[in-house]
Amino acid sequence: MPNKQYAVIGMGRFGTSVAQSLSKLGFDVLAIDSNEQKVEDVSARVTHAVTADSTDEDALRSLGLRNFDVVVVAIGADIQASILTTLILKEFGVPQLIVKAQSELHGKVLTKIGADKVVFPERDMGMRVAHHLISPNILEYIELSKDYSIVEIKVPSFAVGKNLKQLDIRAKYKCNVLAIKTGSELNISPLAEDVIRTDDVLVIVGKTEHLSELELDYAEG
Repeated sequence: MPNKQYAVIGMGRFGTSVAQSLSKLGFDVLAIDSNEQKVEDVSARVTHAVTADSTDEDALRSLGLRNFDVVVVAIGADIQASILTTLILKEFGVPQLIVKAQSELHGKVLTKIGADKVVFPERDMGMRVAHHLISPNILEYIELSKDYSIVEIKVPSFAVGKNLKQLDIRAKYKCNVLAIKTGSELNISPLAEDVIRTDDVLVIVGKTEHLSELELDYAEG
């Protein structure tokens, strides 16, 4: 299988993290930023790093971005530059275009002009921190859509020794247990008779409002 090529535009904290993580996973990564110092700082940790203005169509064309499998636009506060860069890349015919948004309105604009996926790193991290503050048992929180989410929750002491049937999560909270993590093992087809053990983690999907009820109850436990 050919190695995918990624380009990341914008070497702020988010863009740098994405570029470095992809590089560590063994992929070819081109890092781009208009700030020479930021490019120099990341150059040793990615395949290639160049200084370029992403709103300059000729500059982007010279980098051959249309030949990359995925381009990530991780531009920070400059919304105008983010939108213009996205428009240029869309016209180039980039196969997959992922763009960071600063707000819901910014995200809507990016979607309308052709971004394949819009991400909200600050909002998502804030959401995860908030859920962890509400319930320290929440290890991970992923929003699937406006109405549905997935949580990973460490079982509270009152649940240890009980099975899924006794916990009755589906009836009480209208949520489904997708899996049970026990150490490094993952049970992706849990049965009603499966007993919960100390330090187990439940992976649960459901409506966000119902998951919030479960989080609060399990935090109190």
